[in-house]
Amino acid sequence: MITIDGVDVQAPVDATILEAAAKQGTEVPTLCYLETLTAASACRLCVVEVEGARVLAPGCSRQVEEGMVIKTRSPRVDRARRMVLELLASSVDLSLAPELLELAEEYGAAPERFGEVRAQVQLPVNIDNGLYVQDLSKCVLCYRCVAACGDDAQHTYAISVTDRGFGAVISTEFGVALPDSACVFCGNCVAVCPTGALIVTTEYDMRQAGTWDEELQTVTRTICAYCGVGCNLDVHVQDNEIVKVTSPFDHEVTAGNLCIKGRFGWSHVSGPASPD
Repeated sequence: MITIDGVDVQAPVDATILEAAAKQGTEVPTLCYLETLTAASACRLCVVEVEGARVLAPGCSRQVEEGMVIKTRSPRVDRARRMVLELLASSVDLSLAPELLELAEEYGAAPERFGEVRAQVQLPVNIDNGLYVQDLSKCVLCYRCVAACGDDAQHTYAISVTDRGFGAVISTEFGVALPDSACVFCGNCVAVCPTGALIVTTEYDMRQAGTWDEELQTVTRTICAYCGVGCNLDVHVQDNEIVKVTSPFDHEVTAGNLCIKGRFGWSHVSGPASPD
């Protein structure tokens, strides 16, 4: 038995604080955490206060213990989360991360207090292939893409974090272009990116042209026809054109993952009609 925000909760021994809080119905904000990936404990947005502990605990990776008393909101927790959000918003472009912007407003984050001379990530958009675009000025180093490319999904290990401190950046081995790397263009890194640092080329082009509008889009679930695995596809359509394909994270077959054919092999649908 543990206590979360004054409520007694029964939780399995191997459950994390985040899982126990979700069972109780308490929402704890997260960034680097995703249910299909191993917790990286990188962002510290999900920190909670544990009675008797010297430091705040990351809810995504700290397992519960018998008798643990937890506060998911307190002045100390709110201050820590506000600082994380301020540092991110002051240095990284969060324009395609609406959930983070909403959290920043909720916690009263004021990134502008760091002034106009604050350090900001300013990297050119990288378009070295026709499938997805890298805009690392939006990257918050959540490690989701690294995990999806590595042990948690693809086992390709095409990308990782290079350098340290403010110079840290997601990169291929030896910094080569994606087509020259070990990348197999499954797009699983794109699927887990929470900030638009990795984005499907069609979406990027439409956003640049000002034509991307999710309110006009319909999403239809179907089964990929390329092989017999049974991967589920969510087909996003705008103006009678497929604009991108995703996969549900809660599906027992895909867990959000696809291969290059499932995620990107749909352009023939809108191709020119074959001659009679």
